[in-house]
Amino acid sequence: MARVTKGKWRMGWIGWTAVSLILLGVLGLVAFRHALQTNAVAVLNGGDKLLNGGDGAIRQVAAAQFGPDPAQKLEMFLPQGTNGPLPVVLFIHGGSWASGDPRDYRFIARTLCAQGYAVVLAGYRLYPQARFPAMLEDGASALRWVHDNGAKHGGDPARIALMGHSAGAYNVAMLTLDPQWLKSAGLDDRAIRGTVALAGPFDFFPFDTDATINSFGSAPDPALTQPINFVRRDTPPMLLVTGDADTRVKPRNSKALAQRLTAAGVPNTPVLLEGVTHEGIIMQFARPFSRDRRTLDTVLPFLAKVTAPASVAVHRQDR
Repeated sequence: MARVTKGKWRMGWIGWTAVSLILLGVLGLVAFRHALQTNAVAVLNGGDKLLNGGDGAIRQVAAAQFGPDPAQKLEMFLPQGTNGPLPVVLFIHGGSWASGDPRDYRFIARTLCAQGYAVVLAGYRLYPQARFPAMLEDGASALRWVHDNGAKHGGDPARIALMGHSAGAYNVAMLTLDPQWLKSAGLDDRAIRGTVALAGPFDFFPFDTDATINSFGSAPDPALTQPINFVRRDTPPMLLVTGDADTRVKPRNSKALAQRLTAAGVPNTPVLLEGVTHEGIIMQFARPFSRDRRTLDTVLPFLAKVTAPASVAVHRQDR
């Protein structure tokens, strides 16, 4: 409270406390906005961790390098109190093929581990250090690591699903559609049970953004960079989720790929979420945004179906 004494205005301790709190609030808001601008995903992850009361519900069972570059790294998580073997979700992050770090996506592990999955968060070499096809080579190498090492850390290498957002959705789509990348890592299509692609670019030639020009502009044959050109009948099931408010990666990408998959007889589920933005899809995996369950309610049934034990999967098909 402010007070006046002997004709002079003075501020009491309550007033100074109020001013201090206002200044701290302003500084906090400035810091928060700066954090959002520099690494919004890290802020999202921090908020989710805080609202979850920490990482107590998950435990990190592995942190590994699958190549010599610092970006060629992964982390593996299991639900606390379980030893497996659990179905595995290998998640690859977005960031325009130029930014991102697996550790900032631990909210994916918190969310999916709670549903009974082992979760692997994988990185890959980024622009300007790397261009196409480095991201695909690294994705295949990460999958190879899971195939070779997942069992000893509580995962089931026979039940692996891929998931990615944005640039990461492109990566997992190409790993699923173009067999050369898994073959180069000594794997075949049976290494993937199914793929979840969130807000992914699948048909984006000619290259007309900085991100696509930077990462794909030097490719000798641009057609070989486009997922839509590799659809084949034996493609594993795919779930394509996008928002109709996505202005960064237009929903037509998912629509076009779904049409091509359907024409080839490939099981696929295209989902268009009303009012959801490019960032909004991945935000729905983290608290407090996970209160909107539309993305999770689409992804979880798909994962349960494609990663079911073989006997259960056969039983479901028979029905």
